[in-house]
Amino acid sequence: MGLLGILVSLLLMIWLAYRGWSILLLAPAAALLAAATAGEPLLAHWTQTFMGNAAGFLAQFFPLFLLGALFGKLMDDSGSVTAIANFMTSKLGPKRAILAVVLAGALVTYGGVSLFVAFFVLAPMAQALFAAAQIPRRLMPAAIALGTSTFTMSALPGTPAIQNAIPMPFFGTTPFAAPGLGMLAAAVMLGFGLWWLQRQQGLALASHESFIAQATAQQEEIAEDELLRERASTSHHFDAAELNHGTHSPQPPALWRALLPLVMVVVVNLVVTLFILPSWDASFLASPEWGNTSLSALGGVWSVLLALFSAILCLLLLHHQRLPQLRSSIDAGANASVLPALSVASLVGFGAVVAALPAFADVRDWVLSLQGGPLVSLAVATNILSALTGSASGGLTIALQALGEVYLNLAHELNIDPALLHRIAVMSAGTLDSLPHNGAVVTLLAVCNSTHKESYRDIVMVAIIGPVLALALVILLGGWLGSF
Repeated sequence: MGLLGILVSLLLMIWLAYRGWSILLLAPAAALLAAATAGEPLLAHWTQTFMGNAAGFLAQFFPLFLLGALFGKLMDDSGSVTAIANFMTSKLGPKRAILAVVLAGALVTYGGVSLFVAFFVLAPMAQALFAAAQIPRRLMPAAIALGTSTFTMSALPGTPAIQNAIPMPFFGTTPFAAPGLGMLAAAVMLGFGLWWLQRQQGLALASHESFIAQATAQQEEIAEDELLRERASTSHHFDAAELNHGTHSPQPPALWRALLPLVMVVVVNLVVTLFILPSWDASFLASPEWGNTSLSALGGVWSVLLALFSAILCLLLLHHQRLPQLRSSIDAGANASVLPALSVASLVGFGAVVAALPAFADVRDWVLSLQGGPLVSLAVATNILSALTGSASGGLTIALQALGEVYLNLAHELNIDPALLHRIAVMSAGTLDSLPHNGAVVTLLAVCNSTHKESYRDIVMVAIIGPVLALALVILLGGWLGSF
């Protein structure tokens, strides 16, 4: 009965969330339903288990949501994202339209810009390039997804994506965990994705399929769509409702001014991780007033926070004249972080209640008994939860809240580098999360004025099949050679 209650509550939450119900209400309701079927105390699970773990997630990661959303909003309002897109358009042009869109998306998201912000800037760029090159518009969503939602989110070492930060407190790792494996995985994702898109372009040319112009959905309408907003709240880390607040710069800045804040994110993150944090005496963190923790548990999050903060300061110094309503832009960026952070925290609370139920022991034992060892079972568990929730960050956090300590203990017993667990967990969260109900997929299709029927097959190839191949490679090499 307990397992049935867990399954029913999860499926009910997913179904209602896809229909636009707020996850802030659905997650505790589903958690209480699961607890009720197991005969567990409801109020205690709500106020202690659910809220305790949701609050713990916010305590660890809300600063990243806050600075990440603020940085993305300021990059957008200053015209910096547009400047980078324009540069790629002019340098690569229609002859390399797909490559231009992919690289532009990769550059801005690896530099810390939110997916949602990138979608709205890249869609007009892709439409212009694809029309000039007569590439079918159905390939636009897949090209944007490849650049923004695959290797820069889960594979490239040092990425400031929230998914790359989540394993750090659990495994004591850094944003640059398993850098060699991450770069190999990124190469597989990029190479496979580009091969598939170029192949589809060639087939379309051979069959005389061309770009068919049609009216593009207005940004304001999409951003204010409440159904879309609720679906996207657990997969984006930027609230759509704030996208149109603030004032956009009418003219984009020079390219170097647009790129410098992105470079700051990467450089400061690297310098803090490799040189500054290791030199700090943080023994005081072990005292009760600081939570009985350690620098290894906090250092990864701190390095990303310092990188984003430095980039925001750099951006303000370079672009203050392009932000005439600076307060409005800052307010919008800060507000944009709240709903996504609370939504993912609610998923974490749901997962914590499920993990506390007696029936979950059977689920844990099944996962750990999978053939292939802890690397395979970690990948399977994270994939399943990310797929069911439609959220890479939500599924990853639920998996690690429930099983992170178990896997860390296994890693110590089997002499597995925790950095390898980190990279596998992050990559696993970014594969099957791109199922049709995923908020990022739904939003991207809306922005490109496309449908699942027209474009989803190509999204599957670049955002699921390519990452799965890369994940398999990392598991094989990591199991054979260890982390590098």
